[in-house]
Amino acid sequence: MPTGNHTAAAALAEGVTACKPLLTRYLVGFTDADRCAQAENLPNHAAWSLGHLALTMHRVSEKIDGLGLPDTDFRKGPTGDALHFGDESVAFNSTPINDPARYPTLARSVLIYESACDRLAQCVQGLDHAGLSRTVPWGQGTSAVSALVQRMIFHNGMHTGQIADLRRALKMHSIFA
Repeated sequence: MPTGNHTAAAALAEGVTACKPLLTRYLVGFTDADRCAQAENLPNHAAWSLGHLALTMHRVSEKIDGLGLPDTDFRKGPTGDALHFGDESVAFNSTPINDPARYPTLARSVLIYESACDRLAQCVQGLDHAGLSRTVPWGQGTSAVSALVQRMIFHNGMHTGQIADLRRALKMHSIFA
């Protein structure tokens, strides 16, 4: 959704915001009963993907605004509940498990994901060239904030592809039908 502001920051913010409907359209047909369903030879389930993406976007937002994970959405540790993700349960190199009691409901998972998109978009929207160019620690190195935001857009798309593969493996109908 164009804002009329055609700066690099606005373009990046619009890219992050666009991730919301581009991913959530692939969740049609998932329910609370199968949000943690996994398929052979596929790494993740829908709830884990939503939490993982939210956690990662919040970690980038942290680099910009200095605030931590929202305790309304995340609990410290490996176990979440119907309202929260356990931060360790959706972190890089975590292993998704088919235990719905350890993950938020589907609706809550979507809300957490969309809130993370909103936070990141708001954080980047107000940055000037220096803010976008600033390097911050990430992984084993450093990255410019603008590159990290682009990486998050790509990361969201990559996991959307995994959800599309999961849909096929679970024999769900096409979202395009």
